[in-house]
Amino acid sequence: MWECPDFYPVSIDGKNGVDTSSLDKFTKHVLKASFDSSDHYVLGNYTAVTDNFSVDTDFLDNGSDLRYDYGNFYASKTFFDSAKKRRILWAWIQESDSTTDDIKKDWSGLQSFPRSILLSKTGKQLIQWPVEEIEKQRTVNVSFKNKELKGGSVLEISGITASQADVEVSFNSSNLKEADLLDPSWVDPQLLCSQKTASVGGNIGPFGILALASKDLTEQTSIFFRVFRRNDKYVVLMCSDQSRSSLEEGPKKTIYGAFIDIDPLNEMISLRSLVCYICFNTSLITFQSFL
Repeated sequence: MWECPDFYPVSIDGKNGVDTSSLDKFTKHVLKASFDSSDHYVLGNYTAVTDNFSVDTDFLDNGSDLRYDYGNFYASKTFFDSAKKRRILWAWIQESDSTTDDIKKDWSGLQSFPRSILLSKTGKQLIQWPVEEIEKQRTVNVSFKNKELKGGSVLEISGITASQADVEVSFNSSNLKEADLLDPSWVDPQLLCSQKTASVGGNIGPFGILALASKDLTEQTSIFFRVFRRNDKYVVLMCSDQSRSSLEEGPKKTIYGAFIDIDPLNEMISLRSLVCYICFNTSLITFQSFL
């Protein structure tokens, strides 16, 4: 069943959001629907005279699975902010606790961080970014550069609280040719992340961050990447692993995953995570794909 449909234009140049009434050759349209616990979308061209929407690729056709978010994100809606010429995206994040725990704490679910949404340079997908106002909530700044991460090592970041943080980090590798081969049968990124968790070693990865982690790391939420080789190209897998996010038995501990459209040979893999003690949103800075 489709829920919470949305239909709006996006500018082809990908620089600004456009008003909902915009209809010209410089825009494409987005049709979004919520189903199967995710928010899926398609891109296409809308002709007002005939009231016809011609899609580029239909929902789930030819293996296409365009989503706003590959994690816990549902029933979203957008609106156009005319003052700053941007389209803002909101959604509902369902609570992972049990119904019994929800009743005890007297709340369940929350609203996502607002995101601005644009068309990518390729015109094949949408890109998103937390609205700039969130940066006003930053206080203490902790930064460092040129840290080498060795296989199996953990670098602890001191000076910030684990309960609230806005994290930006970039990675590169000088030995991409050593990346593991991508098995042709590995077509489901969520399943692959479940099989190759952060504790499973690889040639290039896993690397990323451990959020909301206890001192002994028995409790943690890992957001990490792996790089694979397929023919003459590289494939980047991004995972969000909640399997060790709580020592309690009740909460859902889902592992999410997505293949990321980025070439690590020519671009750094950069991650931004908004962390708080009740949730966190994660995005890939270069591609801006949410988990």
